[in-house]
Amino acid sequence: MTMKTVESVQRKYEELAALDKKHFMHPTSSFKQQQERGPGFIFTEGKGIYLKDIRGKQVIDGLSSLWNVNIGHGREELGQAAMEQMKKLAFSSAFATNSHEPVIKLAEKVAQMTPGDLTMTFFTSGGSDANDTAFKTARYYWQLKGKSEKKKIISRQKSYHGVSVGASSATGLPAFRDFPSLAPDFYYVDSTIESLKELIAREGAETIAAFISEPVQGSGGVNLPPPNYFKEIREICDQNEILFIADEVITGFGRTGKNFGMENFDAVPDMMVIAKGISSGYAPLGGMVISEKLKNELIELTDGVYMHGYTYSGHPMCCAVALKNLEIIEEENLIENVLNMGAELQKGFKWLEQRHEEIGNIRGIGLLGAVEILKDKETNTRFSEPVSLKVVDEALKHGLLGRAIIYEGQDTLAFAPPFCINKQEVETIISIIDKSLTEVKMAGLK
Repeated sequence: MTMKTVESVQRKYEELAALDKKHFMHPTSSFKQQQERGPGFIFTEGKGIYLKDIRGKQVIDGLSSLWNVNIGHGREELGQAAMEQMKKLAFSSAFATNSHEPVIKLAEKVAQMTPGDLTMTFFTSGGSDANDTAFKTARYYWQLKGKSEKKKIISRQKSYHGVSVGASSATGLPAFRDFPSLAPDFYYVDSTIESLKELIAREGAETIAAFISEPVQGSGGVNLPPPNYFKEIREICDQNEILFIADEVITGFGRTGKNFGMENFDAVPDMMVIAKGISSGYAPLGGMVISEKLKNELIELTDGVYMHGYTYSGHPMCCAVALKNLEIIEEENLIENVLNMGAELQKGFKWLEQRHEEIGNIRGIGLLGAVEILKDKETNTRFSEPVSLKVVDEALKHGLLGRAIIYEGQDTLAFAPPFCINKQEVETIISIIDKSLTEVKMAGLK
């Protein structure tokens, strides 16, 4: 770029940054940092696994933005699908049994993809309101069955289920519950079967409506379940008349190398929560999928109105975009690429472990992976200051956007790149992590 162009671009950035600081309240951000530093990147375009900001800097989107841009950035087919639908029918309400073709076809497609007898979907705008819908529906179901005392929801520590009042209350990461007057009747267990059994015994199965879990915890650190965990969870829920809810917001639609994360663990829930990957982030969309059994019981138990619905439940344009997104995932065999490139990512992590004694606790499934940074791997001791934050900052300088997870004393680097990534691009990610960690270590670790 010429000097004049550089100056023009910088001026444009500064103008937007000033407006950002003045008018835009950022999600999950520091108020003070926003005012002191302004926006980090102002992204203007994306292509494949890459994002570019207004000043021309290109970075690899190592986390698919928020675990959601599964097919990658810049797919014009999705924009075309949105335009075609908006020209025909931009919006119509789905209340009072009204419907439209995109939502019907998407509900059918989801039913074809989900495991077991999960066949009916209630659509929302995202994961938080989908989880709230699941909690309300679970409690409503037990009320209809004359067991209104069954209202407690159990979730796992280090779980993440969203930020609406109900979803925040279910989230097992205390930092997300640091708000006054969250919803009552939410309980937390660690990731052992014994912990759940003890809580059920203490609280009484007759008071518990549902147990919810991510197949693989995402924001909590990319934590896989213990062996046979969900098979045992399924049995315990059946024995105690507790509904089993799977939060597939991150793991759904191919992220783990299967359509849904629970398919890796041979367990079928009563309810499934979906979002993110259903549209690859091109349109805001989520949903709650319920089993055929639950659907039939709800039909039999009431003649009244299900008094729950969002203005944008089953939005026509969002559904059209989701259908095209799922078509691309199938036609381009992207889930197969998830398996292949996931293996390359894990191989890269192991290479890093050989080069850096601080790398440990390598884990992952499909294109969902993480490593921890440890001072002493034998004792699982961490450094006094989170090293992952420094590595992520350094990696940005080299063109990689990753995520540091430091909740609950962790020091974890997490990655979940788009499904379209290739072997060379995986190797580039690993190379940048290697270089960044080396530079952080040279500056000194505490």
